[in-house]
Amino acid sequence: MEKKIQRINPAGLYDPSANGYTHVAVVPPGATLIYVAGQGGEDENGNLVDDFAAQLKQAFANLQVALTAAGARPEHVVKLTTLIVNHDESKLQQLVAQVQTIWGNEAPTQTLIPVPRLALDSMLFEVEAVAVIP
Repeated sequence: MEKKIQRINPAGLYDPSANGYTHVAVVPPGATLIYVAGQGGEDENGNLVDDFAAQLKQAFANLQVALTAAGARPEHVVKLTTLIVNHDESKLQQLVAQVQTIWGNEAPTQTLIPVPRLALDSMLFEVEAVAVIP
């Protein structure tokens, strides 16, 4: 019997589902951990468009490529760390919509960090992940 990743939003904490994350993820014993480095909005040739929405979409597509290379799928992701340049409510809503499109009601835990800049001057978004194959 395959053990599953538990996602918990405990009583006493607000319901974070509208914000695209879960408070707690419990990894089953013996699971394989996969760490994915920060993925930005560059295409496979390193090209980067100067548009937040386009970079957001490309970064999550890049994350999917990395997960697939490791034998994982989005449902295996237990933790996201997202970095947004010049973060505001509009960018948060775009991030939430993207996360809900990919994970629905089974969103991973997530930490969003507003930053003044990323590795490249034109980078506006980056996402790193921890995934678990039970």
